[in-house]
Amino acid sequence: MKKHFWILGITFIGLILRLICINKPDGLWNDEYVSYMISATSLFDGFTDAVKSQCHMPFYYLYLKFFMSIFGQNDILLRLTSVLAGVIAIPVMYFVGLERNKTTAYLCSWLTAISSFLIYYSQEVRLYSVLFLFSALALLYTLKVIKEPLKKNFILCALFNFLILFTHTIGFVFVFFNLIFLSFNLYSRFKKIIKIMWISITAGGLILSPLVIKIFTTQSFSQWWGHFSLSKIGFLFTDYFSPVLTNLTNAPDNLFYIPKFALYMFVPALIAIFCIFKSLIKDKLNLQLFGIAFFTTLVLIAASVTGKLVFITKYSIEIYPVLIILACSGLASINKKGLRITLIIIYSLLSLWYIIQAPNSAPKMRRPEGHKLVADLIKNSEIKKGDIILLQYYSQNRFTKYFDFSDYRVITINKGNFPDFLSENHSYSEVLYDGKTLYKDIFSNYSNPYFENKLNQEILNNMKPGQSVDLIILNSVSFINPDAMVNITKNDALYQKQPLLFMVFSYLKNKTFIEMSKTLTLTRIEQKGSWMLIKFTKLNNIRHD
Repeated sequence: MKKHFWILGITFIGLILRLICINKPDGLWNDEYVSYMISATSLFDGFTDAVKSQCHMPFYYLYLKFFMSIFGQNDILLRLTSVLAGVIAIPVMYFVGLERNKTTAYLCSWLTAISSFLIYYSQEVRLYSVLFLFSALALLYTLKVIKEPLKKNFILCALFNFLILFTHTIGFVFVFFNLIFLSFNLYSRFKKIIKIMWISITAGGLILSPLVIKIFTTQSFSQWWGHFSLSKIGFLFTDYFSPVLTNLTNAPDNLFYIPKFALYMFVPALIAIFCIFKSLIKDKLNLQLFGIAFFTTLVLIAASVTGKLVFITKYSIEIYPVLIILACSGLASINKKGLRITLIIIYSLLSLWYIIQAPNSAPKMRRPEGHKLVADLIKNSEIKKGDIILLQYYSQNRFTKYFDFSDYRVITINKGNFPDFLSENHSYSEVLYDGKTLYKDIFSNYSNPYFENKLNQEILNNMKPGQSVDLIILNSVSFINPDAMVNITKNDALYQKQPLLFMVFSYLKNKTFIEMSKTLTLTRIEQKGSWMLIKFTKLNNIRHD
């Protein structure tokens, strides 16, 4: 017991940090809700189709389904499944570091325990905590194979690389470069085994390929709402090595966007970068490991620049264990003990102080798009049986965990059907590939007889005196006011840079408000997080033709 005292203590601290504010009062937000919906689907009746409709592979949904079948669907219990994977990863990273030396081992486990990025995703009902664990195990057995090329190590290395493929749709990029690294080091001595590993993982990839192809060819606006900027490369390091998290969904173009947090943001990241570079000096194996991270990131950048992917830090999480061991290896190699201890103390104090004190630290970060907020807004609006709920951006099934819609008439204008409301002649496929061109005139002119008629038919003509409509808006995707919409369409550079979904749902919000205000009475406005409810009530018997 005494022998393992420090690693047990570090793991316990990591557990405590992951349990702080684990109860998120806003509920599950979109990505989490998708995880919940797919995992709640019957394994033999709709599960495969549900997975195909999204952008990630099925392992995490199966993992979550297993725990849901035992413990239920309470939000906290769902989050604890990610805490579990996040806590297990701490001692795993200890063993990763132990492939070098004991100092590196303790540093790897400590950095993993206090990582704000990992703390955040250990409280998120998403695949990333599990994916980090698999990536850490893949790295562990990659290093073991090189050090001790035993059959067991080869099998486990292949297994965890396959689990990455079975969890993350773009995980094949990391797995490919990881196998290149292994082949470079072992091919001359173990040609047969290396060939078997390539064949095994390729065969696994081929088995999964129909699902991958279906996921990549499914028409959806879900991912393509951001653009690439050089600042996002900087945010990759600040997200991974500082307590200030920026590029969780989409990041600003300015790396120095919060000057008051510069100390917390850049000092830990610079310490880590310095240690990574130190680890590369005169260490051929570290340089090759860095190559895995470098080329994986390079491919993701290329995909982002060409509009195939949004460059978000979490999408590269497979490289994080590699970066951790490089940083810790470099730190452990500093000969001057005083300097080494000073860097550890500075890094740790800045990270922990921010986590504990900052209102927007990883464990305290709110989920302003949480879907429970919509249920709270509707309940607060004193809605009556037979009233209308108009949901913009998400469909009704994204809220049924928190609200029963059975007594109300629900209409949704969401990411999958908005072309049906905006114009008569443009299909979803056309809008997906050329929406900016097709909708430019619509965005610049608030006269839209087709939409006005659609709104009349769906809602206004069917309302009785005293009846109300609750308009639910997601402000984070519909924040552009009418004047700004017109100005953006006049500036080609600005227009092309603006994500289409932001333009679409800003237009829908503005136009819906304008049309309803003509004949209905505004009776309530309330906002919670990123959600807003606008309630209109019919006080007369005017019909819209």
